[in-house]
Amino acid sequence: MIIGVPREVKEEENRVAVTPTGVSAFVSHGHKVLVQKGAGLGSGILDRSYETAGARLLESGEEIWQEANLLMKVKEPQPSEFKFLRSGLILFAYLHLAANEEVTRTLSKKKVTAIAYETIQLEDGSLPLLTPMSEVAGRLALQVGAWCLQAENGGRGILLGGASGVRPGKVVILGAGISGSNACQVAAGMGAYVSILDVNPSKLRYIHDILGGHVTTLMSNRANIEEEVVDADLVIGAVLIPGAKAPKLLSRSLVKLMKPGAALVDISIDQGGCAETSRPTTHHKPIYTDEEVVHYCVANMPAIVPYTSTYALTNATLSYGLEIADKGFPKALREDTALAKGLNTYEGKITHQGVATAFGIHITPVKEVLGG
Repeated sequence: MIIGVPREVKEEENRVAVTPTGVSAFVSHGHKVLVQKGAGLGSGILDRSYETAGARLLESGEEIWQEANLLMKVKEPQPSEFKFLRSGLILFAYLHLAANEEVTRTLSKKKVTAIAYETIQLEDGSLPLLTPMSEVAGRLALQVGAWCLQAENGGRGILLGGASGVRPGKVVILGAGISGSNACQVAAGMGAYVSILDVNPSKLRYIHDILGGHVTTLMSNRANIEEEVVDADLVIGAVLIPGAKAPKLLSRSLVKLMKPGAALVDISIDQGGCAETSRPTTHHKPIYTDEEVVHYCVANMPAIVPYTSTYALTNATLSYGLEIADKGFPKALREDTALAKGLNTYEGKITHQGVATAFGIHITPVKEVLGG
């Protein structure tokens, strides 16, 4: 199979889908790998490293899209790439289709076989390809949240860890998944007063066990959310429903009740955001103020640490990429139920319930597509 790795064209996206180690693995399995020149530079990976690993470098991204059977990307296709989409192409990337109707309908119209990293799901409910980036985003949330709270950025001028004789800031985390639990650990390590809410008592129990009395764990319901958020200096939105839009836990009226100069870091923005006041921002202009609250809603947060993110991503995606390349479609998905859950579109059909529900589109079950 021919594996294509184009340079990412999304604004301020410096990650790359495959490292030289990944290229070497594909080549050792008998596959050809095409890498666009400069694809890894943003992550500190030189072209010669890809060549040494066995890749063929091409100047044109269009040529890679045309020749590849399996195209591995980090982010969803951008409008400038829509013309390259075609039937028979297997696209393997973060897609977040439930929050992007234009990309969803374009993939369907072009009859692309689109497999989303973020909806591959193991039997225990975990999302193995979302985990590394969620971990990075969760840890970054405190870093950028502390920055948002600085007075020069419109924040309250709060040092989250406090100082001798001065109480620490209060951090409220909505969601105790991978992002939320990582944010929780960092916040507690900084010395902040931390509350974390989730609807799953097992997740809260786990956090209570590993962090003890340093964190307040609460069941997520309207009353608890309102009580905690109104008193917060920093709110981190880390809620996720796999493949579907994030629930709007924070209404505009609730955001309005927050302290002037408080900050909201909405990690859930990839899936539409968990606040009515959230809208996507970029690394170039990451924040805005709404209802006197500083919002940070960058949709690809891990891209600000591309070296770490790229290697963490390839560690997770490589085995699944090899499955697809070695066995082909649909055999790879028939034999791996977790990978099958990653299928979002096929030959004009929507095959993921969350995506279909988001836009009122008829769903074709994955089993029907894969056949025997």
